[in-house]
Amino acid sequence: MNARRFGVVALPYAWLLLFFLVPFLIVLKISLAHEAVSIPPYTPLFDHGRLVVTGANYLFLLSDALYWRAYLGAIRYAAIATAVTLLLGYPLAYGIARAPARWRGVLLMLVILPFWTSFLIRVYAWIGLLKENGIVNHALLSLGLIDAPLRLINNDFSVILGLVYAYLPFMVLPLYAQLEKLDPALSDAAADLGARPARAFWQVTLPLSLPGIVAGVLLVFIPAVGEFVIPDLLGGPNTLMIGKILWDEFFTNRDWPVAASLAIAMLLLLALPMGLMRRFLRGVA
Repeated sequence: MNARRFGVVALPYAWLLLFFLVPFLIVLKISLAHEAVSIPPYTPLFDHGRLVVTGANYLFLLSDALYWRAYLGAIRYAAIATAVTLLLGYPLAYGIARAPARWRGVLLMLVILPFWTSFLIRVYAWIGLLKENGIVNHALLSLGLIDAPLRLINNDFSVILGLVYAYLPFMVLPLYAQLEKLDPALSDAAADLGARPARAFWQVTLPLSLPGIVAGVLLVFIPAVGEFVIPDLLGGPNTLMIGKILWDEFFTNRDWPVAASLAIAMLLLLALPMGLMRRFLRGVA
């Protein structure tokens, strides 16, 4: 029995060791190396049996305001997108959870249906919708609602729209999983005690669904911070997010040590807003 328990516990730890800790250590090793004109483009940590490490890459990040502005910009975009997905995803998940049982599977399939299409193709589709001569502007001009095409792309609006569209299912699914488990009799009991529907929701349903909110917020916020494709395609060259800077350092500048140190710093700095967010949500509960 003890062997079985050890096997059950060891499997997720082995998964984390293989797919998180090992890549993390590799990136950490690169971040402590010097840039070099070679393949790979960094110096080895051991030279003739001697350990050669440097913290200059991290000092460089602190000396250049570009990286701080990119980090804060990524936090801002991700926070706004997470808030919008929560406002849209909660009523959607609530509606699916309260729908007749025979319809829930169909409604859930409609939520996850976009995943059947390539993520890159879906983002490119938004370009066709939002560009000046795209479908949205053409429809508004045809209806006489606007006199000139609106600038719907290469700005903050298009980035947040793309993030919300891409990550909305990650908010809906954990919320649905939590709301579906709630007993409808709890709301009926609150009504019998004189609580109006709005008060029953705020005092009964919302607190009980908080674990789903926390899970959805984490699933949306974390990948949105490091997003590269959406800000690159929908945001244009002036959109400053840490994922774009990371891509440029790796593949344009080919400065792998700086890029690796930026990835490590982003991981560590991401723990700060996530810790504050979890503390806030627990305080609300």
